[in-house]
Amino acid sequence: MSDLGLDLRPERRQPGPVRRRAFGCLAVLIALAVLLGGGYVVYSYGLTALKERLSPPPDYTGTGTGRVLVEVRRGDTASDIASTLLAKHVVRSADAFTHAARENPRAVGIQTGFYEMRRHMSARSALGVLIDSRNRVRHVVTVPEGLRVDQIVTLLAARTRFGAPAFERELRRPDRIGLPSYARGNPEGYLFPATYEVTPGATPRSILAQMVARYRTEADDLHLGRRAAALGYSPHDVMTVASIVQAEGRRRSDLPKIARVIYNRLQRGKPLQLDTTIVYIFKTKGELTTSAEQRASGSPYNTYRHTGLPPTPISAPGTAAIEAALRPADGSWLYFVTTNPSTGATSFATTYRQHLKNVERFRAYCRSHRC
Repeated sequence: MSDLGLDLRPERRQPGPVRRRAFGCLAVLIALAVLLGGGYVVYSYGLTALKERLSPPPDYTGTGTGRVLVEVRRGDTASDIASTLLAKHVVRSADAFTHAARENPRAVGIQTGFYEMRRHMSARSALGVLIDSRNRVRHVVTVPEGLRVDQIVTLLAARTRFGAPAFERELRRPDRIGLPSYARGNPEGYLFPATYEVTPGATPRSILAQMVARYRTEADDLHLGRRAAALGYSPHDVMTVASIVQAEGRRRSDLPKIARVIYNRLQRGKPLQLDTTIVYIFKTKGELTTSAEQRASGSPYNTYRHTGLPPTPISAPGTAAIEAALRPADGSWLYFVTTNPSTGATSFATTYRQHLKNVERFRAYCRSHRC
């Protein structure tokens, strides 16, 4: 106690409540700081994402320079195409192309194939090239029906950048081009006549394999194996008949009748006696008849001297000829002859006497047309 009667001792405070209030304030401050900090992070991240969303992806301007070949493969999506273009340095970013593709409805119609493009193109320019099918790099070769393998090789050599020896080398290794087993290693008749697209990366092997693959597809569609068996023949036999039908027939309506004549003669053990098989032996062109000397050939393809079918097809038959060989017409004909080569008109006969009359009509035509 002081002299003034005042108690000057320090005031004794209860420590508990004061400490609890201080800790509570501190917790509020920390929570506020965390909230504000988290809000800043969210704000910063959202702003960055928004900027990225609103900012266009990296892109070139203009139509680019140089030349580069780009392939669009079957099943490619816009993202797949974008990745290809980026790898080829056509576009600056994949996102730029996919963005351009999303904005253009025609992008869904991009066709498979090769396109000649430029490096450093704007995404829109690159898309503009791809959506126009006229920009596809196309080199087509049409192989007509009825050609022999040697004629097909000559045609391919003339229409592609490969010489005949390159194709002939591949044909000496027929196992590489996918021939069916019943072809017995001989491509004659199995290089299907059609129009083919020769891609920039094609090789003689790939071209020939493409033709054989087309034959296989056609044979599957026609159910060749099953239907040949129903006729009592092998697929190879039917293809040989089809090749003769193709070589002999001019009018589509006559093809099943020609097939019937061939089967009728085979079933009776009669030689086919066809000039087309003689032509195959001597590789003659444009001749309507053959000589006695040629018909005396000892070749197994000489159907005047040998009964049965020749060893292989003699030409590349098309779908109509194969179908005719699988579905011959009903009839008892044993003979046929083209009586008017100008129109392809063919006459059929069941007796040799009738046939001789038709042959005379052919000879009369030849006398007046010097054939």
